[in-house]
Amino acid sequence: MSAHWQNGWHATLPLLLAREWDLLIIGGGITGAGILLEASRRGLKALLVEQRDFAWGTSSRSSKLVHGGLRYLKEGRFGLTRESVHERDALLAGAPGLVEPQSFAFGDYVGRKPGRKTFLLGLAIYDFMAGKRERHYVDGDAFGMMTPNAARAGLQGGMLYTDAKTDDARLVLRVLQEAQAHGGVAVNYMAARELLRSGAVVNGAVLLDGRNNATHEVRARVVVNATGAWADGLRGQAGGAPRLRPLRGSHLVLPAWRLPLAQAVSLMHPVDGRPVFAYPWEGVTLVGTTDIDHGDELAGEAAITRAELDYLMAALHAQFPQLALTDADIVATYAGVRPVIDSGAGDPSKASRDHEVWLENGLLSVTGGKMTTFRVIALDALRHAMPQLAGWRDDLAPRAVFAPSPALVAPLRPALVRRLRGRYGAHAQALIDAARPGELETIPGTESLWAELRWAARAEAVQHLEDLLLRRTRLGLQLRGGGVRHLARIRAICQRELEWDDARWIASEAAYLALWQAHYGVPGSQP
Repeated sequence: MSAHWQNGWHATLPLLLAREWDLLIIGGGITGAGILLEASRRGLKALLVEQRDFAWGTSSRSSKLVHGGLRYLKEGRFGLTRESVHERDALLAGAPGLVEPQSFAFGDYVGRKPGRKTFLLGLAIYDFMAGKRERHYVDGDAFGMMTPNAARAGLQGGMLYTDAKTDDARLVLRVLQEAQAHGGVAVNYMAARELLRSGAVVNGAVLLDGRNNATHEVRARVVVNATGAWADGLRGQAGGAPRLRPLRGSHLVLPAWRLPLAQAVSLMHPVDGRPVFAYPWEGVTLVGTTDIDHGDELAGEAAITRAELDYLMAALHAQFPQLALTDADIVATYAGVRPVIDSGAGDPSKASRDHEVWLENGLLSVTGGKMTTFRVIALDALRHAMPQLAGWRDDLAPRAVFAPSPALVAPLRPALVRRLRGRYGAHAQALIDAARPGELETIPGTESLWAELRWAARAEAVQHLEDLLLRRTRLGLQLRGGGVRHLARIRAICQRELEWDDARWIASEAAYLALWQAHYGVPGSQP
């Protein structure tokens, strides 16, 4: 299979699926993608299948932060923090343009916890783990200049530190691209309907192709359940008892001009003291996140509730009172469900963020953890799989996540070159070469190029318009109405590349707009 999904690739699937596989990985988020990469580069024949789209679940709906887990220090989770800091720095070094440094400012207000001494002590430990010294404290006047719209009442100063941010869905796609370069195979809209067994031991799955409803029996020496918050469903088929506590995190997206930030602002919610962040991302401002039990059916799309929206708006009103933000300022919303191991903690925010690996009747389930540590999680999964893979041995030492991106030949600003190399790696030049006149320009209100739409339609396994606008690009989050004003131009660029007739385009457009209104708009608003 080629290193990316060219049109027509689906015709080769029956022969592909009939191969003998070492690993069948079920789940196309960052955990599954990481396992596919680490397995493929170590000589294993690995197949990944995802019942929806790549990164459809938690991995396109996170807070977009690649962070060391500063808040885990106060819980005494030094090992988790150290591991996260190391992985954050590896991603910063390996994927500039995709994973970027992000400065954070935390206001020191009279009576606010944690106080200055406690916070700076935590930051000192944080910096020590990273081998850096980036923290510092500024007085109230300096902090006010850095955050010009922040509340002034009780302001004594502020703490500054550095973490990182990413486009989470593009991170998944880049990891899958790297895996494919090593021979890994990834297929979206391919659902695992039933586990297959040899005696009592799981050794494959019946797959249902969402494109044509064909079924395929796929056998593998190890079946990996990497479905995140959905992992208990497959585990139940293998006899495992429920272990997960799905938690929902919801976010707001505002125009950068309405909530302008030079750096991320970390604040404590005025009601319950939970941390809330507002930060610049991809030409907009993100605000998040909530942390509540997700009682809805996991099969459906998560969406923010009115109560969660009001909760986040209350935090903004407390931190940025003079902006007088309202619902009308919200460009989009989104919500994701986190795969958190149920530790019995009453407060959702205190539930463990560690990952777990369980082997149950041949099914290897991997869940929990953080996006930042996906490489660590993948290597741990392979460590548990090794006894089932007779004849395969590897030291499982961490390797660079990404191959170096080649230099580009393009009349683009250095920042755009950096962005494209980070997001598309070895495919960046092909993306540029495919662009038509005017398509190397930035889409208004975003940091994306029109050419990214053409490339995604041509070579990134897009099956529905939502794949294109919510995950391959993020226009559905960055533009009002999900980008409805640009749909005519998007159609002109993408319809032929996708090889869709008019009826299919019109149906996909209608489905996308209905989905956006129900799950990415403001609750209760009219289209």
